Amino acid sequence: MRRFRLLSGLLLAVVVLGAGSCMPAESQNDSAPSISAWVEAADLSGQLGIVFSQQNVGLAVTGEGKVTAVPDTALLRLGVEAEAPTVAVAQREAAEAMDDVVKVLKSSGVSEKDIQTQRFSIYPVRRWIERENKDEITGYRVTNIVIAKIREVDKAGTVIDAVAAAGGDLTRIEDISFTVDDPTSYYKEAREKAVEDAMTKAEQMADVAGIELGKPIYISEGTAYVPPVRGLYMEEAMAGTPSTTPISPGELEIQVIVQMVYEIR
Repeated sequence: MRRFRLLSGLLLAVVVLGAGSCMPAESQNDSAPSISAWVEAADLSGQLGIVFSQQNVGLAVTGEGKVTAVPDTALLRLGVEAEAPTVAVAQREAAEAMDDVVKVLKSSGVSEKDIQTQRFSIYPVRRWIERENKDEITGYRVTNIVIAKIREVDKAGTVIDAVAAAGGDLTRIEDISFTVDDPTSYYKEAREKAVEDAMTKAEQMADVAGIELGKPIYISEGTAYVPPVRGLYMEEAMAGTPSTTPISPGELEIQVIVQMVYEIR
């Protein structure tokens, strides 16, 4: 009996000592550990779902810069369309008309590298037969469309007239748009305006809020886009048909947007 009690006491002492060794050292102090101690000890952002981002800290502003430019290039989408009872005949007629159109484009000063095929298609032409409740193929339509880059905008009307004469009734002029061949300098100017606009907004917001701005800690440029001026602007003369199709390129607006984030002191 005495041996049993002695053995039980020894086992109890072992259990108590083991439990004491499992307790954290901080529990022996009177105060709990600080939050900074936990953060310094380990990165808990993934476990706690916390996302630390400089973009969410400070004062964020958006700036916008715009400049206008006169287009120096016209993009003319044109081609031919032929319809015939067979594919071979339709394709031959379209090819002959397209050869004439390309020759006119080149003779008008359009370089071969500035003529690009955009669409070529061969489709059957169908007719619905009501009494038989079905359709039948009556022929085939061949379409060949190219984009011609005209680098002398003031000649766009003359080129259109020459193409129409060369292709005859098979001519198709679908669309015309205007752009700037090298917009780099315009983007640079618009970018400077966008940054200045963002800085002005940041200073105004800081002044109203009564805070002091630090240095910029984040800056990003949004997608810059030059919207093309589209449409075929044709004016009729007061007396008769004009000798040359009048074209008005108008102006382009180039826009750049920037986002900036400042430190707050």
